[in-house]
Amino acid sequence: MNQSNLLCTFARYQGDFTPANLAFNANLQEFSQKVSLIVALETGGKLSALAAYEQIEALREVLNKSKKQLGITNHK
Repeated sequence: MNQSNLLCTFARYQGDFTPANLAFNANLQEFSQKVSLIVALETGGKLSALAAYEQIEALREVLNKSKKQLGITNHK
């Protein structure tokens, strides 16, 4: 197994296939991975709780923007 695969693991897409859904799924996985890293840095004392919150909030805004641009709507 390649070392870069350990850092960037992605799950297979399981939902209804559309190009927009697939792109949003990739964005969501990237968001999740970045949040995990930020949380680890905060837990390890390398990042303050406020800085972690602000970074996660900024990532959430980017994710919401991509959702709107891709035309993804909430299901049920």
